Amino acid sequence: MRLQGRDAAFALNLAYGVLRWRGLVNAIWMQCTERSHIDGDVQRVLAMGTHQMLQMQVPAHAAIGTSVDLIRAAGSPGAAGFVNAVLRAVQAKDLDGWFEVLGVQHPTDLMDDFDKLALRWSHPAWIVEAFAASLGLQVGELPALLAADNEPPRPVLVALPGLITPAELTADARVTAGRLSPLAAQLVQGRPDDLAAVRDGRVAVQDEGSQLAALALSRVAIDHNVDDDSWLDMCAGPGGKAAVLAGLALAGSARLTAVEPHPSRARLLDDRLAPFSRVDKASGASDPPQVVVGDARRRPWGNRTFSRVLVDAPCSGIGALRRRPESRWRRTPSDLHALVVLQRELLLTAIDVTKPGGVVLYVTCSPHPAETVEVIAHALHARDGQVAPLATGSLLPEIGELDAMTVQLWPHRHGTDAMFMAALRVTGGDLAH
Repeated sequence: MRLQGRDAAFALNLAYGVLRWRGLVNAIWMQCTERSHIDGDVQRVLAMGTHQMLQMQVPAHAAIGTSVDLIRAAGSPGAAGFVNAVLRAVQAKDLDGWFEVLGVQHPTDLMDDFDKLALRWSHPAWIVEAFAASLGLQVGELPALLAADNEPPRPVLVALPGLITPAELTADARVTAGRLSPLAAQLVQGRPDDLAAVRDGRVAVQDEGSQLAALALSRVAIDHNVDDDSWLDMCAGPGGKAAVLAGLALAGSARLTAVEPHPSRARLLDDRLAPFSRVDKASGASDPPQVVVGDARRRPWGNRTFSRVLVDAPCSGIGALRRRPESRWRRTPSDLHALVVLQRELLLTAIDVTKPGGVVLYVTCSPHPAETVEVIAHALHARDGQVAPLATGSLLPEIGELDAMTVQLWPHRHGTDAMFMAALRVTGGDLAH
C-alpha cells in the first residue's frame, strides 16, 4: 500500500529526520542498554522511536507501541521486549535532559571540542573540523551553521533564462521572489510539480547557490579581443547549472557545450537542455547547446577552446547536507584524496582550454579547504604566469562581498548550500600542456 497525504509526509519527515540526527539519537538510546551487539534492524527501530519521542513530539506511548509492532513485523518478535524496555528508558528524559547526560547542553562552550559539537548537532567530527577551518575567524558561527544543516530547506525554483521570466514565475500566488538570485523563486504552497512551468521544463528546482554560480560565470567581463561565443560546462550532469547557462549563453549569442562522462546521465542532460534547442530553432539560430559524452580531462570536444568554462567539480558534497543528510554518514576523510586529484586535474584542463582573456569558474558544493582554496592555490602554482585570480565577490553583488577573491556561501548566512566559487582569468602564456 502506498502512503498518501499526512501519512506520507510523516514517513518522509521521520526518514529524513533520522538520517540527519542518527549520531545523536543513537548516542541517546545507547545510554539505555549495556548490550554491545545489537541487530541492525533493532538499531534502526530504536533510532526511529527515539527521534519520534524526543524531536517529533510524538506521544511516547504511540512511538513505543509502533516501534514494538515494527520490530515484530520485521521478523524479530524476540526483540520486542528489548525495544520496549530501551525506549521506555529513553522516555524518562526530554531532549534537554539527554543533552545534559551527554555533556552537550551548552554548545557555545564546546567550540574547542569538535567531538562534542559533532555529537550535539549529529555531524561526523571530521566535517565539523572542516567547517571550522573554512569559517576561520568566524568560527563562532559554527553552532549556527551546524544547526542550519539540520533544517530541511524549502523548495527553491529557478526561472530558466529564455524560457520564462522571473516576473512570470512570481506572478503565481504559490511562489514569492527568491532571497539572493534574481532568477529564484521560493515555493510557499504545494509541491514543485504542481506548477505547469515546472512540468513543462521552463522552471526547475535549484538551490540559489547553484543559480548564483551560473550567473557569476556569465557576468565576468571577457577581454574585448576574445570572441565570447563558446562556453563550456565541464561537469554538467545532471544539468542544473547547465540549463541556466544554456539560457544565458543563448541570450548572448553564444553556444554551450556540456560534458558528462556517463552515457545514462548524458541522456538526462540532453533532455534537460532540449527546450533550449527548440528556442534556437524558433529564433532561427543555428547553435543549440551540445552535449558531449566523455571524460573532460581527455577533452572529448576536440581542439576547440572556450571563452567561459565552468568546473562544477565532483566533490564530497558536505556543503549540501540540508538536502542530502545521508551524505554526512556515507563520506569519510579517505574519500578526499581521489576527489582532490580529480578536482585539480579538471581545473588545470579548464585553464588549458580557455582562450587567453577568457575565464574559468571553479565551483564545489563543499567548503572543505582541501577541495576549495587548496585546489585554487595548486592551479595558480602549476600554471604560474598563465592565470590570475579575480575578485569573485564582485560578480555577485547580491551577497555584499565585492572585494572577496573567493566566495563561500553558507546555509546559516545566505540560506543556500555551502557553495564555494573562485574565478580565474586566463592571461596567456604557454598553455600547451
